[in-house]
Amino acid sequence: MELTMAARRAITQAQVAKWPKATRAEKTEILDAVCQVTGWHRDHARKAIRTLVADPGAASRPRKRRAPARTYDDDVTALLVQCWSALDGPAGKRLHAVLPEVVANMARHGRLTGVDDGVVDQLLGMSAATMDRRLAPARQGLVAGKGISHTRPGSMLKSSIPLKTWAEWNDTEPGFIQIDLVGHEGGDNNGDFHYSLDATDVATGWTETITVRSKGERIVAAGLEQLWLRFPFHIAGVHSDNGSEFINHHLRRWCETRQVTLTRGRASHSNDQAHVEQKNWSVVRRTVGYYRYDTPRELALLNQLWPLVSLQVNLFLPQQKLLSKTRHGAKVTKRHDTATTPHHRLERDHPDLLDPHDQARLAALHHDTDLVELKHRISDIQGNLLELARRRGTIQRRAKTNHIYLSRKKLDQPKRASSDESTKHTKRAS
Repeated sequence: MELTMAARRAITQAQVAKWPKATRAEKTEILDAVCQVTGWHRDHARKAIRTLVADPGAASRPRKRRAPARTYDDDVTALLVQCWSALDGPAGKRLHAVLPEVVANMARHGRLTGVDDGVVDQLLGMSAATMDRRLAPARQGLVAGKGISHTRPGSMLKSSIPLKTWAEWNDTEPGFIQIDLVGHEGGDNNGDFHYSLDATDVATGWTETITVRSKGERIVAAGLEQLWLRFPFHIAGVHSDNGSEFINHHLRRWCETRQVTLTRGRASHSNDQAHVEQKNWSVVRRTVGYYRYDTPRELALLNQLWPLVSLQVNLFLPQQKLLSKTRHGAKVTKRHDTATTPHHRLERDHPDLLDPHDQARLAALHHDTDLVELKHRISDIQGNLLELARRRGTIQRRAKTNHIYLSRKKLDQPKRASSDESTKHTKRAS
């Protein structure tokens, strides 16, 4: 067991009395003993002994904290927070990879008026770890919530839909998407409420979202039709979980008509569709939270919001892909690639999949979109949704109206009386 710092100081303190009158050979033996027990370097042990000889009370006093040396002033930190908030608060490694593009976008649209060139140069020279330290105060108060799973088993049709596990997504071409529904029940899953249909391309991370009024089979298939038109490349495969909103004849007929491969994950194995499960939090929940949305007004606001979020996430927000994962005992080491946006990943790795018209349209959107104005438009819609949720008030979570049947209490066999147990109830005395 490694010694604590207090124990090391106590051991050093015991050798202080011998040090002033010791010969050179004796001092060598004292240093050897202290280094062997504490594990210190000889120079550090010698310095610690001399400090205690000059000031015997130094061992009991806490060491004075060194004043931090700040390389970047408040102006650099303020500009960093502005860039960070325009991208909806990514981590330092993701922000560092795309920061030159963000600064160029803000300068192109006149958002850096009055900012000194030296401040911009300092910001571009900041490391990812320093960004995380400078952004720590801005992250205070960001709280993560937890939703409710609405997945219910589908029909026996799933026996004819092939399985695809998490290990089969390593070498995937663009066009194979994972889909999932995110319920906006607000903590009470009774009654009707809206769902957001989330679709993520595995190879590029391109994500599109649409909100539907319910999880009906035809409604979900119609929502998927609209998402299919929003992707800038051909959709070759659709992968879902085992929910009844996906495992049905409507979605299967939709895939067969468009020659799209339909696969599903294993029951109770959410990692089989890990890519879209991740976007359920990073895109849907971070954008609209865990409030209840069940009115036509909220449905219209949500569907106004998702095209703006798609611009922000797919054209400007960088993402990292897992390259390898190695386990050494209990320690797991993960290696990720350099963060880049889905748009850049698509143009860099798969340029032949983009139509020239779509490529020119995406390039024009990337050049002409003002990041700060886009963030303001997203915030305005989020404010309207938040005001509608505030007017509704706190939602008390209730049990499902059919909770007795869901808990299978009605299906349990009645308990039979044992041979020595009375089957007649005792009568109350009159």
